[in-house]
Amino acid sequence: MSTPSHRLRPVHRDDAPAVLAAFASSPDMARQGDITSLPQAQEMIAWLDAPSRRGVAIVRGAAPGTNGAERGTKRIEDEQAGEDPIGRELVGLVGVSIEEPHRLGWFFYWLHAGSRGQGLTSQAAAAVANRALRPVADGGWGLERLELGHRVNNPASGAVARAAGFVLEGTERQKFLLDGERHDVLTYGRLRSDPAPTTAELPWSR
Repeated sequence: MSTPSHRLRPVHRDDAPAVLAAFASSPDMARQGDITSLPQAQEMIAWLDAPSRRGVAIVRGAAPGTNGAERGTKRIEDEQAGEDPIGRELVGLVGVSIEEPHRLGWFFYWLHAGSRGQGLTSQAAAAVANRALRPVADGGWGLERLELGHRVNNPASGAVARAAGFVLEGTERQKFLLDGERHDVLTYGRLRSDPAPTTAELPWSR
């Protein structure tokens, strides 16, 4: 079970060393990308900083008084003096790539191997998905559908998806060719009209 010290906040450029450490924490992180150097980690953060994406950091011990849950990465620099928008060390990430014309988001997540087994990813994914699908007038991001996919040999990712309210929609047969073998991918979706999950949410830094 996660502790109250874990929080969510926008990813910041200073998170690059922690991103690199997460990718070095386990061989299975290679599923998320090829991040083996600090410049590559910085490139990932720059990629997440695009207007069409939201990168949400799972952090250990985020400081009280931060404010940035709704702001997005670009506006971190505009925080008033005396606040701590960066918080503490990043241990994981939930991301959304947005197709604004369709109010659609592609959803993804990962966690440092040393922080697994506490339910952090499920709680973070539930919190981000709930906010992403909430109308803008209610403090959300205004999306109406979220999608994600994972290889069939990664059941832990499917457990996170279901905990965040996603519904299994189908199988993309032999989609990826990896190390000479083809792999099926399970696809999930969540609509604004779907029932909200009962999974407890990680809190956002305030």
